[in-house]
Amino acid sequence: MPTTNRRHAITETDDIASALDVAAKTWPDLEDKPGALLRRLILLGRNTLAHDRVAADDAREQAIDATAGALAGAFGPEYLHELRNDWPA
Repeated sequence: MPTTNRRHAITETDDIASALDVAAKTWPDLEDKPGALLRRLILLGRNTLAHDRVAADDAREQAIDATAGALAGAFGPEYLHELRNDWPA
C-alpha cells in the first residue's frame, strides 16, 4: 500500500517469533496478522517505557525532596570565601 511514512523491516528471529507467539495468545483476534501483532507489541512497549520513565522521574523527585536541606548548616557562611583564599592568585 502506498505511503509517505517510513517503513521498517523486521526479521523473524527466534526471539521475535516467541514474542509473536505470546502476542497471538494475548490478542487471538490478530493471530493471523503478524503486522498487527507487531504494532500492538511496539505500542505496548512504548507505553511501558513511558510509564517507567514517569515512575523513575517521580522517584528521583521524591529522593530530592526527601534529602533537600539535609546539609543545611554543614558549611558556614564564610566557607566559600575561606576556600577561595587558598587558591593561587
